[in-house]
Amino acid sequence: VQLQASGGGLVQPGGSLRLSCAASGSIFSINAMGWYRQAPGKQRELVATITSGDSTNYADSVKGRFTISRDNAENTMYLEMSSLKPEDTAIYYCNAVLLRSGSTYARNYWGQGTQVTVSS
Repeated sequence: VQLQASGGGLVQPGGSLRLSCAASGSIFSINAMGWYRQAPGKQRELVATITSGDSTNYADSVKGRFTISRDNAENTMYLEMSSLKPEDTAIYYCNAVLLRSGSTYARNYWGQGTQVTVSS
């Protein structure tokens, strides 16, 4: 099982980016998925999560600016980011709790991260 994050880049303050996270491999089902970020010198923090039933949760710092969504048919999650601020600069990691085919228990998986830089 692999999570592949993409879509990061350099954007000016006030700009927008769309991150994607594709899960691949022998997947039976995906429960919750989420985006986390880690800025230089800081701990990794939650950005947003989404359940298999599309219930969402956001960090206060991104509410109203970021939107998390998922395409269950494609095992893909997205993060639409708008009104970006310099303090949003970080490596963004995707996370999924999923059940592999043939497994009994769901496990936590992480993607490799994608860099988002907000700067003029």
